[in-house]
Amino acid sequence: MPPDQLDATFAALADPTRRAILARLASGEASVNELAQPFAMSLPAVSKHLKVLERAGLISRGREAQWRPCRLEAGPLKEVSDWVENYRRFWDDSFDRLGDYLHELQTREKPDGPSK
Repeated sequence: MPPDQLDATFAALADPTRRAILARLASGEASVNELAQPFAMSLPAVSKHLKVLERAGLISRGREAQWRPCRLEAGPLKEVSDWVENYRRFWDDSFDRLGDYLHELQTREKPDGPSK
């Protein structure tokens, strides 16, 4: 994933309203009015959030007669997941090494308690 695409994806995900919109779209496409229902904001404000998500490639908008459904485009989320996976492996390996070290310390102790 190009760094500028990764930046756009993370910037879009930084807002809780946009994350909630993506969560709703994960269950199927929806109109702007349907997406706006749970939020105490105007339709133009919701439309601005949708534009950010669309520019980041996280949603697409179709056209079916008068209905313009929004749908989730999960590709950028997979790319973020792949990027984060490297750090998950780093922490897993670090915790494994820490566990090994703690186990080594415990086996060094005498059966009657820690040495003085």
